[in-house]
Amino acid sequence: MALKQQQVLKQTQRLSPLQMQVIKLVELNSVEVEDRIKQEVEENPALETGEGEHQEDPDTDETDTREDTLTQEEIILGDYFSEDDIPDYRLNGSNQKGEQNYVEFSHYDDKSLSDFLQEQIGLLNLNERKQMIAEYIIGNLDENGYLTRDLQSISDDLLFQQQIEVTPLQLEDVLYEIQDLDPPGICARDLQECLLLQLNRHAPTRPVKLAKDILSDYFDEFSRKHYDKIMRLMSITEDDLRDAIHEIVSLNPKPGNSLGGTLQTAMNNITPDFIVESYNGIVSFHLNNSNIPSLKVNRNFSEMLKGYYENKTSMSADDKQAMLFMKQKVDSAKWFIDAVRQRQNTLQRTMEAIVALQYDFFLTEDETQLKPMILKDVAERTGFDISTISRVSNSKYVQTNTAVYPLKYFFSEAMQTHEGEDISSREVKKILKECIDNENSSKPLTDDQLTKILNKKGYVIARRTVAKYREQLQIPVSRLRKKI
Repeated sequence: MALKQQQVLKQTQRLSPLQMQVIKLVELNSVEVEDRIKQEVEENPALETGEGEHQEDPDTDETDTREDTLTQEEIILGDYFSEDDIPDYRLNGSNQKGEQNYVEFSHYDDKSLSDFLQEQIGLLNLNERKQMIAEYIIGNLDENGYLTRDLQSISDDLLFQQQIEVTPLQLEDVLYEIQDLDPPGICARDLQECLLLQLNRHAPTRPVKLAKDILSDYFDEFSRKHYDKIMRLMSITEDDLRDAIHEIVSLNPKPGNSLGGTLQTAMNNITPDFIVESYNGIVSFHLNNSNIPSLKVNRNFSEMLKGYYENKTSMSADDKQAMLFMKQKVDSAKWFIDAVRQRQNTLQRTMEAIVALQYDFFLTEDETQLKPMILKDVAERTGFDISTISRVSNSKYVQTNTAVYPLKYFFSEAMQTHEGEDISSREVKKILKECIDNENSSKPLTDDQLTKILNKKGYVIARRTVAKYREQLQIPVSRLRKKI
């Protein structure tokens, strides 16, 4: 067959750099956006932050890309500021009063677990070699304070990286030294060892001794809650077992979480992306932009680029390269500023649709007032694609008058009662949780029994659906809920 050339005309769709920026930013929450902005400012000299200054644009009028419609928040802000004082993407944000209503609380120490253990190691009478080994072991602890690596692997690493030859048995001696430090249970290799380390520091009462015997000899039976088998094998009464279990459940299974560094602290602080307020029967909301700075194109970059354009006929090759570099940076800065603006607009319109659909809930914060709502419902109201709504709802939080909710909390499937009325699956989950909370702990309700209870209440639901909702609520099966 002979080869030949031919022309083909076809259309393809490609994402522009701006669209790619918007997609990436929409997925991020407010804390991640703040970090992303800091990173972009550091990498792009043409981009800078500025408080109360309008973004520079040497070539185009930025107001052309702004939405023509004004929200109530923009009108209120307009009474105090002009558009030249506030960048476009911050007009859809919160007013100063709203931003001050949110306060972050942290129950974690700023000192990291590693730092805390290093300080205690310095107080032990260890020689220089053991000190280095102890520091290396501490560096291998996970966020919960467990040593998940085996001692042979640590021995090999010390030999190759630190040129320290040490046997697993010698490592174990140093490990015991670390396990005597605070918090109790630190540097354990599994949950069983962690709990036993903590019990060893308790006064030697009968419940404590029984608890040690249970964890040492019958840990598998205890984890599976085979209490009858434990009582039979240990020849103890139900009261003895109850006292021993009380000692065990009072222990901390994750001792490393009692301390946390900046990363742990930041992860355990929830910064809401939206703030919804209800007052006198009126629901209002705004974006939480308190930590997101305003952005603008660097004025010096713009002026230098303008000067290069005016003298481009007499430019050298190096000057042309410099102009090309500056133009790329300025374009990148404009794209990023527009992407942040579009992100704010997308979040604003999405939350506006969610508030409209779940208005009764935000008014009362009664979970039974939640209406069935899926991504498609919000997409139809906003005009966005379902994938965009999915990105917006990912890892975002909403602060109300009484609580902080994940944005996904407001999405739920529709179910029907015997009368044919559509209700939210969230309402069924609440009733399911109430039934389990009020059950007899010595005889927990099975999934079949829970299904019959819900059916009597008028909810058409199958047993497998009850099991699915129970798992979503992170409630174990009836056998594992049993207490004595």
